[in-house]
Amino acid sequence: MTASIPTLDIQRFDTDREAFVAELGAAYREWGFAGIRNHGIPQAQIDRAYDVFQRFFALPEDVKKTYHVPGGGGARGYTPFGIETAKGAKHFDLKEFWHVGREIPRDSKYADVMPPNLWPSEIPEFKEVAYGLYTALDQLGSRVLSALALHINLPVDFFADKTNFGNSILRPIHYPPITADDIPNVRAGAHEDINFITLLVGASAAGLEVLSRKGEWVPFTADADTIVVNIGDMLQRLSNHVYPSTTHRVVNPPGEAARKPRYSTPYFLHPNPDFLIKTLPGCVDAGNPDRYPEPITAHEYLLERLREIKLV
Repeated sequence: MTASIPTLDIQRFDTDREAFVAELGAAYREWGFAGIRNHGIPQAQIDRAYDVFQRFFALPEDVKKTYHVPGGGGARGYTPFGIETAKGAKHFDLKEFWHVGREIPRDSKYADVMPPNLWPSEIPEFKEVAYGLYTALDQLGSRVLSALALHINLPVDFFADKTNFGNSILRPIHYPPITADDIPNVRAGAHEDINFITLLVGASAAGLEVLSRKGEWVPFTADADTIVVNIGDMLQRLSNHVYPSTTHRVVNPPGEAARKPRYSTPYFLHPNPDFLIKTLPGCVDAGNPDRYPEPITAHEYLLERLREIKLV
């Protein structure tokens, strides 16, 4: 029997904090993944967001491509089908996507690395709906980080001033129907995420698989009321692998299911661009020596990784 990835009730962070933090920390140490339910984001808000995103992806190709920013690394707006490629993969992923970033004052010290958002004029409510979901997931992510901080003996608000201007991204994704058999591409090749944590809301179909410590691919299709939250490479590095960033993929479904589109919306929670990713002293000991003696800023690390996946 393959072990399953835990799903936990985040309301227990307020009602049963010590036990919740211990269980959540244990889940992440083992899997790098957990399901979060009772997260407080109304299903109606999620459904409305998916409706808006699907309407955008249904627009004609030439319209969507007017929102593509050449040389922008996909940071904002539209990234067409056939560009992003998992690190080390031979074939591009079978997806197109849109990026929403944090709205910041244009005189901010981060303005040069956090460009303004683009909004499709063809769908007037896109901005309100997409940024509303962005904000809700940002707040939920902050609660998860608070619990993770407590688990490794940091103050509950340790991450607050390190993520308040985080270069975080909401990414609505469309995986089109697969119309040919035996293609070498997959919807999303095996990869790890770049950021602190990723929150995946409302994947519309099965396909997500997580690589266990035993080397087995474990399907993780969460219930409708559950948001999947996983550790990214930046938090793995900061925590010296106490919190592992686990390899995962989105596989092509068998048979007729492949002829249907798939939609998902991850939120990639990043630290502030100038945050220095330097191994936490409390995560270093004789059995777990510092793997990363050279610190790196979050923005420098992001650029390194974007080059690897062919977005810049």
